[in-house]
Amino acid sequence: MKVRIKSNAFLIAVSAVILGLIAGGLLMLAIGSNPFTGFYYLFRGGLMSMERIGNTIATAITLMLVGLSVAFAFKTGLFNIGASGQMLVGGLCATLVAHYVFLPRPLYLVVIITAAFLGGAAWGIIPGFLKAKFNVHEVVATIMMNWIAYWSVYYFVPIYLKAPSLETESRSIAISQTLRSPWLSKIFGGGYINVGIFVAIAAVFILKFILDKTTLGFELKAVGSNRFCAEYAGIKVNRNVIISMMIAGGLAGLAGMTYYTGYSRNIQIGVLPQMGFDGIAVALLGASNPIGVLFSAFFFGILQSGKGFMNAMTEIPPEIADTIIATIIYFTATSVLFKRFWDAVGRRSKAKALQNQEQADGEGVSHE
Repeated sequence: MKVRIKSNAFLIAVSAVILGLIAGGLLMLAIGSNPFTGFYYLFRGGLMSMERIGNTIATAITLMLVGLSVAFAFKTGLFNIGASGQMLVGGLCATLVAHYVFLPRPLYLVVIITAAFLGGAAWGIIPGFLKAKFNVHEVVATIMMNWIAYWSVYYFVPIYLKAPSLETESRSIAISQTLRSPWLSKIFGGGYINVGIFVAIAAVFILKFILDKTTLGFELKAVGSNRFCAEYAGIKVNRNVIISMMIAGGLAGLAGMTYYTGYSRNIQIGVLPQMGFDGIAVALLGASNPIGVLFSAFFFGILQSGKGFMNAMTEIPPEIADTIIATIIYFTATSVLFKRFWDAVGRRSKAKALQNQEQADGEGVSHE
């Protein structure tokens, strides 16, 4: 009897994390450091106080939204590597709102969220349209859009948003116009935590609902699985490709909002946000599942927040934490190996259970 078992994405992710941590431990040993001490301070650095927990969450907010952007595109068969550019444009739109729009707080939040989403969505629609109409590969198109955003911001900020004494960054946003909130800061002892956490969590559950419970979600996943079969079934493939990239871009735009008007208070020119690429790791570790992305973002947030503290307390270079992240990405990307391993374990367990059941049934018949 042939036994079939569904692969467990959670086990695959845990396997990748454990192997990444082992690789990091071996590197610490190679440079003459104690890996247990290193890991202690790495994780303590992100969780040792309410302020550090707040900063970890603030880092995770942006990672979560970028991870959702990449994961949503993955689910629909597209590779959105343009999240950095979409972050820049969404962050620029949010920064403009923060400087020039003054409204009651609830209405202001609606306006800044809408502006950031639309800015990122507009930057995502362009490669989506090129993919749908001219079959231009989305990786090429989104990389080019990254650099268009980079140079657009490079020239726009000094002309319209220049800081009084610096040419390389925009002027700072007033605290009252940022996403930071006094009651959140009080709970977490200050730091960079902001109301973007509620935007990110809402995005997780909205995307989960869209993908699992709506016709649009079914069509998007069908296009991602096999666009030719989807087209044969009557699904409008080109429209769904454009919608997918639009939503992915909008999510990255929200990530830019939380970073530039929540975590930071200005935009630096000449910098393409690294988190746009870190979102690929978050999406991979989260198995492109919105709930998985939530936990994956928090884990990477701990690593990002704790690496400086680890370096300060042990002199272990912070690049070790980056290496751990890179190794986790590598093992997650080669998850087919873990899939085969856990499938084999599951088949053996299931076959053994069936064999034991058959023996028990046989003994019962013989006694009768």
